[in-house]
Amino acid sequence: QAKKGRSIILTTHSMEEAEALCDSIGIFVDGKLQCIGNPKELTSRFGGYFNFTITTNSGGVRAAREFIMGLSPNATRTYQVGGTQKFELPNTDVTMPEIFHAMRDSSKHRFELLDWNLANATLEEVFIKITKIAGAQMSTYS
Repeated sequence: QAKKGRSIILTTHSMEEAEALCDSIGIFVDGKLQCIGNPKELTSRFGGYFNFTITTNSGGVRAAREFIMGLSPNATRTYQVGGTQKFELPNTDVTMPEIFHAMRDSSKHRFELLDWNLANATLEEVFIKITKIAGAQMSTYS
């Protein structure tokens, strides 16, 4: 009721703060508005992937990557350090329940599974993605 008919503009680089305080978020890059929407809308529109982290022994890196690519053919590995790999799995390829079913029986894997984690894309990751895309577009005009 107190918000009705009022607007407050908050500038921040903290997506956690923006998500907690704002009903609508606009992301600017170099003074140009790139997108606007509520936090949930932005993460679903620009973060249409799951973050999947898997840790194996160092000898299982290749087999784990092949396993992930079989689960989600359009997966992108975003980093690898030792036996830990992080992937972005498009949610058009695979659902969360499918991932859980695939991971449920670790004895079927051709690698020693030490740990794994699954999470939705965060608003922070969406912010970084949008700024990278905008930066790439800006450099083509420079």
